[in-house]
Amino acid sequence: MERRYGVDLDANSHGQSFLKLFESRFVPGGLYLLDEPEAPLSPQSQLALMVMMTDMLAKDAQFIIATHSPILLGFPKARIYSCDRVPMARVAFEELDHVVITRDFLTAPERYLRHLRREERASGK
Repeated sequence: MERRYGVDLDANSHGQSFLKLFESRFVPGGLYLLDEPEAPLSPQSQLALMVMMTDMLAKDAQFIIATHSPILLGFPKARIYSCDRVPMARVAFEELDHVVITRDFLTAPERYLRHLRREERASGK
């Protein structure tokens, strides 16, 4: 275990441990199917994962990723398919609900949060 993943894994954050796991498993020419790899990763760690992926792509690796992360969805030259459409279809980054909603929220969070306050008032809290 220590040879493959390093010593003192419990000294790392959850996200750092996952990055070490990815780093130890990625090999040139590999095919990787990742299901929401952003779950344990901070935004900064998602960017670090993208750097690892870029290195592996240069070594003929391939990645198929199911994600809701606007950061990972922004990977340069990614082919993005939406399963929200029937049949599944290719979608531009800027058209994705995850990207639009995240961008709108970060630009003007009060537009979203005021609706929460209304619901709190209506429920008597």
